[in-house]
Amino acid sequence: MEQQKWTEVISARKGLLDIPFKEIWHYRDLIITFVKRDITSTYKQTVLGPLWFFISPIFTVIMYTFVFSEIAGIKTDGIPAPLFYLGGTTLWNYFQICFTNSSATFVNNASIFGKVYFPRLVAPISTIISNLIKFFIQIGVLIILICYYHFNGIYSININAYILLFPLLLILMAGIAMGVGIIASAVTTKYRDLQMFIAFGVSILMYATPVIYPISQVPERFKYLVLLNPIAPVIETFRYSIFGVGYFSAPALAYSFVFMVVTLFTGIIMFNQVEKTFMDTV
Repeated sequence: MEQQKWTEVISARKGLLDIPFKEIWHYRDLIITFVKRDITSTYKQTVLGPLWFFISPIFTVIMYTFVFSEIAGIKTDGIPAPLFYLGGTTLWNYFQICFTNSSATFVNNASIFGKVYFPRLVAPISTIISNLIKFFIQIGVLIILICYYHFNGIYSININAYILLFPLLLILMAGIAMGVGIIASAVTTKYRDLQMFIAFGVSILMYATPVIYPISQVPERFKYLVLLNPIAPVIETFRYSIFGVGYFSAPALAYSFVFMVVTLFTGIIMFNQVEKTFMDTV
């Protein structure tokens, strides 16, 4: 008699380091579906629709230029204020939205997670990818603004070889956002108060990051505190690569890379452990 083959196998609990990379790859079509969902739902039923991708950074830069450059008089290392602020906010906005969305993975997707199985890491991964669309649109706005200043003789293009680090900088920003985000997501399933702290903490973190000021304006005795923020070297290196002025440090970038690896590894382990029982607490 021919031995039957099982179509479904129920196995024992996963080990601490059983990370379903192969399974995530098999669900790549679902990741694409989630990415499309995130993009279409962001500005669904809005009058201006995708134009908000352009309007938001432009108005942010205008406000920052008026408040921090004109009123507060913060120096921008000789870079025109709109270029300086757009260069910083482009990367910061990508980190902020990826971190915020990743930190709410279990809470925002509880209804889906409770009905059908798929690797839960698909959700934060799709968030990181979908927000790349908005990020590259803002990069396009930055390029247009740089060209405008250049061809009007206001500022000369000074892009250098460090621009080749751009893919690494993007990976660092995405990795840190996802790592810290899924750690927060794993904790907030049990401690909801942390969600309130996250919204407040992200706002405070922006002022601890050289987004509205260059590191050169930080007093020497406090500079090391700013550089303890792993996002700071990423933003400063990005500005240095496109403007030719600012702060660049290979050890600081290496620190950001190590921080990303550690947080991602820790976050994935915590995330995998929480996903087994999160429906009892969400």
